Amino acid sequence: MDGRPDHPALELTILMPCLNEAETLEVCIRKAQGFLERTGIAGEVLVSDNGSTDGSQDIVRRLGARVVPASRRGYGAALIEGIEQARGRYIIMGDADDSYDFTSLEPFVERLRGGADLVMGNRFRGGIADGAMPPLHKYLGNPVLSGIGQLFFRPNIGDFHCGLRGFNRDRIAALDLQTTGMEFASEMVVKASLARYRIEEVPTTLKKDGRSRPPHLRSWHDGWRHLRFLLLFSPRWLFIYPGLVAFLLGALAVGILAVGPVRIGDIGFDVTTMVYATALCVIGYQSLLFAWLTKLYATQEAFLPASPRYRSIISRWSSERGLLVGLALFVAGVLVGIVQVVRWGSLDFGPQDAAEVVRIALPSALGLMLGFQTIMMSFFAGVLTIPRRESPPEAIIES
Repeated sequence: MDGRPDHPALELTILMPCLNEAETLEVCIRKAQGFLERTGIAGEVLVSDNGSTDGSQDIVRRLGARVVPASRRGYGAALIEGIEQARGRYIIMGDADDSYDFTSLEPFVERLRGGADLVMGNRFRGGIADGAMPPLHKYLGNPVLSGIGQLFFRPNIGDFHCGLRGFNRDRIAALDLQTTGMEFASEMVVKASLARYRIEEVPTTLKKDGRSRPPHLRSWHDGWRHLRFLLLFSPRWLFIYPGLVAFLLGALAVGILAVGPVRIGDIGFDVTTMVYATALCVIGYQSLLFAWLTKLYATQEAFLPASPRYRSIISRWSSERGLLVGLALFVAGVLVGIVQVVRWGSLDFGPQDAAEVVRIALPSALGLMLGFQTIMMSFFAGVLTIPRRESPPEAIIES
């Protein structure tokens, strides 16, 4: 990600994405320029314009800052273009709505100079002015999403979505960030965490923005997009953990009840419970197969990192081995079914006890279903791993 023209080396770029921010853009630029002048840092103020129609570009040029056009629409698209065009070794990004304090960026610069790859602002530690953040975001959205992000990826930060953040340009460029919408903020933290980057946090303040129009952010819509992104980047929590619990519980219940009914106190469990346990087992198994296929596809496309453990597993796995496992499960189901038919034949194919028939039929059906699913998954995985003439670049980060 390097489309920068030749230029003298700068230490810092203060980057602002912009879409019709004429009301507040000038004060943000002047604050950023004042910071550079006061501290003596060799830097620039760069505005990545996302198609403004209110004259924002003219304001930037009049103030002596630099503006670059971002042809693709979206918050992430504007920032990706700005990062590509930035001239500084370090970048501090922040919204151009005058909600963040561009006059007090020293803590970010100090941490970056000290070797941090990503420095996040924490609005909850620095202070949130009255009216600066809707109560829904302050008490529900941000704490919940930050908690989920911390649980999934362990970045050790308390404000996962703060828009004021600094980073080493080359290190973030190496992550090959892709999302063009609001998910960009999450993608940066997630991929930096998976790459084991050095992530630090400093307090920052948030004040009510200076715009008269509503913000671009849509609370529920964008909140769901962030949550969906966190889940998609964590197959363990989306597929493996719930799938493993469902599969083991279902298989255990089917195995126990295949021997005979069970009573716990006054409650009895029999073949009806076996039916639902079988369904639970199949659902869990499907979830585990989805986890495998998701990880396989995402690592093939360099969208998710390939951990050493995953590389070790994939080196020993093949579609043929998967087919053999699936075939073994399928044959086991067939054999159980044959045993049942033989038993029925011993009764001259006459009436049988319905509960006992179901008790044997369900393990047979379970083996058939799991075996067939495994065979189909193995074929599909084989399609995903067919060598291509132009393979995507290897994942540059490892978890």
